Amino acid sequence: MARRKPAHPNAARDALLMEIAERHFFLETLETRNSEQLDFHDVAVWAIRSALEAAFEAGRRAGPAETQP
Repeated sequence: MARRKPAHPNAARDALLMEIAERHFFLETLETRNSEQLDFHDVAVWAIRSALEAAFEAGRRAGPAETQP
């Protein structure tokens, strides 16, 4: 069975980024809304670190199999 191509070439990546943003920063969207109140957020350094670790792990898992431990 052939795999379907995502509607947008970056759809899977964008979905993963949104999942990380929701989980670590409690954001509803990563879209610009042209509102200072909606587009800027105070974020704790531990939340930033946690999100960066999640993004790094996602990239590691998505990398070539020969780079996997």
